[in-house]
Amino acid sequence: MAAGDDKTSGPSADGLARAAGAAAGRGLPPVHLWNPPYCGEIDIRIARDGTWFHEGTPIGRAGLVKLFSGILKREGDRYFLVTPVEKVGIRVDDAPFVAVDVTAEGTGEAQVLRFVTQVGDEVVAGPDHAIRVERDGADGQPAPYVHVRAGLEALIDRKTFYRLVDLGVPAMHAGKSWFGLWSSGRFFPVIPTSDLT
Repeated sequence: MAAGDDKTSGPSADGLARAAGAAAGRGLPPVHLWNPPYCGEIDIRIARDGTWFHEGTPIGRAGLVKLFSGILKREGDRYFLVTPVEKVGIRVDDAPFVAVDVTAEGTGEAQVLRFVTQVGDEVVAGPDHAIRVERDGADGQPAPYVHVRAGLEALIDRKTFYRLVDLGVPAMHAGKSWFGLWSSGRFFPVIPTSDLT
């Protein structure tokens, strides 16, 4: 928006919240079915730690963050808040969600890992919710993620990742020995076992 433009004519956080609340009903809204016109950018940012900011100020109302997270959509490398009538761009520093806890049931190939995000979503890792690990920056620190829905991922926070490491086991993957995690019958490689020495 150019300097001097009337910001009241553009998308507003209050307007988005009202539209999202009306559309949400029960469960998550069918964002994947909505293709409204692009209405510009809104000054909302999701920080790497999962904190949502509006105009530089943290959004303190957990219910509002939960509401916004339900209308979040990814298209390519961009993120949008979408209602049936408008689509606005927002900034996401890393992943839009943060996995803040994990529980494990069973062992070995029968193990099931259930993650909880900072907004209360629950995700069971498996064929539809993959775990992946990237190497972060020049220091090569692991950056682990779990797929939440429709191309949206959660960064697995450090304490949760350390708990996952305790659950890791060696297994063959793509003809190579890996240290990784089993969940819902699928093995997710974390690091080649040769790199552990």
